[in-house]
Amino acid sequence: MATPFQFYSRLNLVELLGIRARNIRELLEGIKVVPGSSIYYHTHRFLQQHHFLSPEPPNDFSFWITNSLGLDALGERMASIDTVKFRKIRDLREKFIEILEDCINKENFKNTECHEGEEFHFMSCRTFIFKTPFIARNPEEFIKIVEKISINSIYYHIFESRLRLEKGENDFSNWFESIGMKDVAEEISRFDPYTITLEGLRRKIIETVKKYMNG
Repeated sequence: MATPFQFYSRLNLVELLGIRARNIRELLEGIKVVPGSSIYYHTHRFLQQHHFLSPEPPNDFSFWITNSLGLDALGERMASIDTVKFRKIRDLREKFIEILEDCINKENFKNTECHEGEEFHFMSCRTFIFKTPFIARNPEEFIKIVEKISINSIYYHIFESRLRLEKGENDFSNWFESIGMKDVAEEISRFDPYTITLEGLRRKIIETVKKYMNG
């Protein structure tokens, strides 16, 4: 008998790490040493805070490079990283390091400094995970719960389980795979959740499950 799906949710406590950067070299050094939770925060904060808006999810690093240092080309390179392709925070960190080191090693590199008060402050996010009272024993119950569960719960099962917790796949796909609904699992795993709002993601998950239930 398949294991029921237990829905979890999350609360966050944002922390200031006391590490700041005034230029590209300092940003690079910070990215090398901060905990993985900081890399995760600076690449997913937009999605957490603006879940009703159409995402345009540049990471905080690219935003700062463009707006505080005026380095548009480098900012675009940092923003172009396809976050959805990364299954581990350390691999995402290495990609940022690779781009910044490539920039620094160029002959025409100038270590431009930001104006006072515009420094990049590395933040982190302590996440508290807790069980909700919602458990799905079949696809019908799953749909009813997803229709009313909080955005924080959807975020946790789609984003945090896959990347921050390094499960390799989102929780919903893993569960549908376990109950023999491989098509649903594969379709949900192919979603690019970085290009739609969290509310849009909720609707898309529901539509996908209904499609295969009625198919």
